[in-house]
Amino acid sequence: MSGPRRDLHEGNRLSWNVATEAHNSHKGDQAVFYRDGGNKLFAEERELLGDISGKRIVHLQCNSGQDSLSLVQMGAEVVGVDISDSAIEFARKLSADSGVPATFIRSDVYDWLDEAVRSGEQFDVVFCSYGAIIWLSDLDSWAAGVEKILKPGGQFVVVDFHPMSMCFDDDWNLTFPYSGFGGDAVLYVWEDGVGDYVAREMIQAEPGAELPGVSDDEYVNPHPSYEFNWGIADILGALLRAGLSIADVREYPYSNSGHMAGMSQTPNGKWIVPDNIPPIPLMYGIRAEKP
Repeated sequence: MSGPRRDLHEGNRLSWNVATEAHNSHKGDQAVFYRDGGNKLFAEERELLGDISGKRIVHLQCNSGQDSLSLVQMGAEVVGVDISDSAIEFARKLSADSGVPATFIRSDVYDWLDEAVRSGEQFDVVFCSYGAIIWLSDLDSWAAGVEKILKPGGQFVVVDFHPMSMCFDDDWNLTFPYSGFGGDAVLYVWEDGVGDYVAREMIQAEPGAELPGVSDDEYVNPHPSYEFNWGIADILGALLRAGLSIADVREYPYSNSGHMAGMSQTPNGKWIVPDNIPPIPLMYGIRAEKP
């Protein structure tokens, strides 16, 4: 692997700054939700995490902090890290306004891991989820950093969108390669930047409903984004090479987000592929442990 592409990460920081402003404009007053004990984590994350009461957790690529505060609601002490300035600014304000305490740090995840290793930071759990892995340009250095900051017996948990689902275009034609198959990731450059997937999902869930915040028609992201498509074997291999043991791997034929066109929502809130597509894995979960 060629090492972290910090130049491309910087482009993603600019693109995410624009996208995050739009995403949060649709979500209303979230402080009340957390002040009243609200929790955004799904059953899949909760099951893999287990009891985290009293544990110290770092949430890598925490976005705007909603899931970080949900971890706090489950009794954990949480540090959230994200590359986006606007995401961290929002997370800090949400924490202050809701009264749910967490620490949020604006940093490229690779820079933060390097500094955490140098300073001897130790955590019981390292966590990331939903759209995190595709922004990682080098899995081996990322996994090595994760292993170094975990306490002995600590665990790494990820629940994310399955790379198989990334092989399809918006019309569900099999279009893109699954992965680089043991080499570097497949790099995608999106000239229109990080999209307003929050708006798209809300429109899919309630067709015809008024969209609060930034109009879907008006949203423009002037900054390109750069994604790195890794296969499941790439992710597991990096964790194993770092010295972690794989405790659990799961694949789910549904998603907790309607992030792709044409998906429909089941009565229990899960998003599935269109009727003309055979079931495929749309999410996966991994729990790894440090011996």
